[in-house]
Amino acid sequence: QVQLVESGGGLVQPGGSLRLSCAASGSTFSPNAMGWYRQAPGKERELVAIIYTSGLRNYAESVKGRFTISGDNAKNTVYLQMNSLRPDDTATYYCNFKFTGNINYWGEGTLVTVSA
Repeated sequence: QVQLVESGGGLVQPGGSLRLSCAASGSTFSPNAMGWYRQAPGKERELVAIIYTSGLRNYAESVKGRFTISGDNAKNTVYLQMNSLRPDDTATYYCNFKFTGNINYWGEGTLVTVSA
């Protein structure tokens, strides 16, 4: 059973930075893609950023130029560097690993709060 464990969330002031990490255990295969999603209170979960094994990266329009996703396939780890954080970035952030056969695994989430 694959388990994803996130870390790095917390409280930060507007304009600050945080780095999220997500490590997978229990998998003998590398994912086809690794991504970060977020869900704010009262809103649906949305894609923040995703990185494919090809190196292709996609970002939500709202985070382009501020967030950077990176991954280490050998370590089955994905990172999200978040800069210039804004109050509307406040949400629970979930990492997601996609495997062949449309198999998805999710982390339990880490809370990011951007507030003065």
